[in-house]
This record gives sequence, C-alpha cells and structure tokens, in this order.
Amino acid sequence: MKINFFEKLLGSGFYTGYIPFASGTFGSLAGLMIYYIPGFEKPVILIPAIIIFMFYGIYVGSKFEKEYGKDPAECTIDEVVGMWISLLLLPKKVYISIFAFLIWRAFDIIKPSPARQAEKLKGGLGIMMDDVIAGIYSAIFVNAVLLVLFRV
Repeated sequence: MKINFFEKLLGSGFYTGYIPFASGTFGSLAGLMIYYIPGFEKPVILIPAIIIFMFYGIYVGSKFEKEYGKDPAECTIDEVVGMWISLLLLPKKVYISIFAFLIWRAFDIIKPSPARQAEKLKGGLGIMMDDVIAGIYSAIFVNAVLLVLFRV
C-alpha cells in the first residue's frame, strides 16, 4: 500500500517529517502552532483531537514504517500528539507553552521507562506509544511545576 497525499500530509505532521534535520522538533512545533488555533486548547476539543490523531497515527505510522523503515523520521504525527498531550490542562500562555515544549522535547529524547520499551512495539503502535507516554510524563511534570511554583 502506497502512502497517499492525505496520509503524507497528516502522518508527516504537515510535511515537517521531510525536513532533513530535527524533524521531531519541527513536528512538535507544528503541534504547538495548531494548539494556538483559537479554542483548540479547550479539553472538549483537544482531548478528542489527541484520541483521533493517536489512533490515526497508529494506522498511518505502520504505513510509514513499511515505506521508510523502523520509526522513520518522516513520520512526525507522534510528535504532534505528544506535544498536544504535554499542553493538556495548561493555561494558554506563551511562556508556559514554551516551557511545556522544552520539557516535552526532553522527555521525548530521554524516553523514561516505559516509553523506551513502548518504542520497541511493532509498527505504528511503537511509533505512537512512546510519544504518548512521554507526553503524559511531560503534562504531569509541567502541571506539577506550575502548581508548586505559581499555584496555577
């Protein structure tokens, strides 16, 4: 099965996966830019978007893996979803979003357990789940820091 235009568009995080360097960072930035669409931060919109794109990412990630190899850089829908998870329930302020972005990228790169193990799952499941787990860690960490430091 060939990857069609729509699958390439979404699977590559709006073609950020085809940037020849730091595609994961650019995919995360695409997720952050989408988050800044007015109203997108509302849980009633953000949570369904995360769920839909997570399941779609599993599907399209498997296609990307068949086309490009194990956990390909071209597939950045996982970074988009991980970024969205990192932003869950946060106040929509630029400085908080930048902090969440930096923490998300750190957790995505470090991949604390069980994210590292999830990455080894086959196909799109492995592509997505390590980023979902890292996104959850990031969301917990950023929300905790804001709660402790700023009582936000």
